[in-house]
Amino acid sequence: AFYNCTGLTSVTIPNSVTSIGSSAFLNCTGLTSVTIPNSVTSIGDHAFYNCTGLTSVTIPNSVTSIGSSAFMGCTGLTSPVYNAHVFAFMPTSYSGAYTIPDGIESIAGSAFYNCTGLTSVTIPNSVTSIGNYAFYNCSGLTSVTIPNSVTSIGDYAFYGCTGLTSVTIPNSVTSIGKGAFTYCDGLTSVTIPNSVTSI
Repeated sequence: AFYNCTGLTSVTIPNSVTSIGSSAFLNCTGLTSVTIPNSVTSIGDHAFYNCTGLTSVTIPNSVTSIGSSAFMGCTGLTSPVYNAHVFAFMPTSYSGAYTIPDGIESIAGSAFYNCTGLTSVTIPNSVTSIGNYAFYNCSGLTSVTIPNSVTSIGDYAFYGCTGLTSVTIPNSVTSIGKGAFTYCDGLTSVTIPNSVTSI
């Protein structure tokens, strides 16, 4: 809808809007802040991709679904972006350990994309899905705890996580996406339970 509107600096999303579609504001580099109304329940893939001027975003708890790479490339965002349901974005500049807040149900696609300084992540028991590319190229990641609540691990979820040495997948997981552990060349041990029916 507003793809590549680089001169757009302000947008007011009315309460009549229930969803923000894929690539809706992609490459709107002039946008500095966005407040999403309580009427919105879903945000599509790449919705705010490469909105480099964005320094503030408010996502209401009405939003239960956030697409892959929705905030990827938003280099102006310096704090994690999430609501009560979905963890959407971690700035690539983040370093050290991180604990995802309790209650969050899903990790959006590309949420931790290219966070090379991330060393460990603790995922709460409320999370049921890890999205595509979620921890893509997190080369500093040496430890990840996948809880028994997770049922699916998305495509390329841990691609390029060269620091990982072992992974234990819990009995709750039924599917592991394509390329999920590609180039995890430090991986020496993987435990896959019988609950997994699709790799």
